[in-house]
Amino acid sequence: MTTAVVVAAGLGVAPRAQAQSSVTMWGTLDLGISYISNIGGHSVWRMDNVDLPNLLGFSGSEDLGNGTHAIFRLVTQFGVNGNILALPNNGSESGTGLFAENAWVGLDNERYGKLTLGRQYDFMMDTLYSDVGADAARYGGGYYQYRDGPFGNLAIPGSPPGDGSYRFDHMGADTALDNVVKYTSPLIDGLRFGGMYAFGGTAGDFRENSADSFGLSYSFKPFAVGVAYTDIRYATLLGDSVRNIGVGASYNTPKLLLTALFTNTLNTLNGAMVNAVEVGALYFVVPSFSTSLAYTYMWGNAVVDHNHANQLDAVFKYHLSKRTAVYVQAVYQITNSGANALINGTFGSSSGNTQFIGRIGMQTTF
Repeated sequence: MTTAVVVAAGLGVAPRAQAQSSVTMWGTLDLGISYISNIGGHSVWRMDNVDLPNLLGFSGSEDLGNGTHAIFRLVTQFGVNGNILALPNNGSESGTGLFAENAWVGLDNERYGKLTLGRQYDFMMDTLYSDVGADAARYGGGYYQYRDGPFGNLAIPGSPPGDGSYRFDHMGADTALDNVVKYTSPLIDGLRFGGMYAFGGTAGDFRENSADSFGLSYSFKPFAVGVAYTDIRYATLLGDSVRNIGVGASYNTPKLLLTALFTNTLNTLNGAMVNAVEVGALYFVVPSFSTSLAYTYMWGNAVVDHNHANQLDAVFKYHLSKRTAVYVQAVYQITNSGANALINGTFGSSSGNTQFIGRIGMQTTF
């Protein structure tokens, strides 16, 4: 993802053994122009970042001996166009400000695993997105590929006003949780597992705003599979929670990547449930040119009026170098009659049951 830049010497500190310690600075930048066919009955042209989040990160490791390292990670998300912080906080007043994307410190032992403390992703992201690579948003559609649709009654805290429930399956680059204690095992013959607990920090109610999550993955190249579970007890749900379950798989070769993902989201307060199935493919026609295609079907229960949505996403990308690429993207969503289409990242429902996005953009990593 990044090109390592060791900057420990520039931090004004003198490590005891500089050769055994490092700080790496990295980042991603994406900007383009999107045409959105219908938001509230009107088309719109917009300059934004959606294929990659704009991130600036610092990762560090210090060798403590006996296979143990002290580690940390600080990541902030920002908007290139207008140079502002871009920090959706998923309904919590916490997690805003600098390095709200990720901010944690911990210990990593090559034999016993990793224990980390701070603001971190849960295992819907760690297992299904990172370890298995099962989400087409990772290699193709970006923000537009994350699941959204006419499921407003799902009532996810922090969703923008309107018909949708923003990124309801808790998979996305801005879904980190506060006050997390997380354990992640080392890779053991292709198997990795982990668990975490997020403290709510509410006086008089230990459970309020708390969360727990678990993940399990197994890789047997070129295949990988994983399962994950996350339960978040938002204060606004009065003791109830939003529960996510996911299963994912991938097949990965140098020229072809195939992925499949299933997620189930339940609001235990009102009983609203939405399922999503996604299949995707990435193919390198030549080393400098790739194309990806993803199809997603989302459907809900009676609480969300049995609404459903079909979405197609196609990306054609020309790689100018290992770091930099230009791309063209098209996204189309169609819902059942009477429901308003809503593609994630548009932040506005269509006035009808279809919505289309055409986009041209450029991205780079460092």
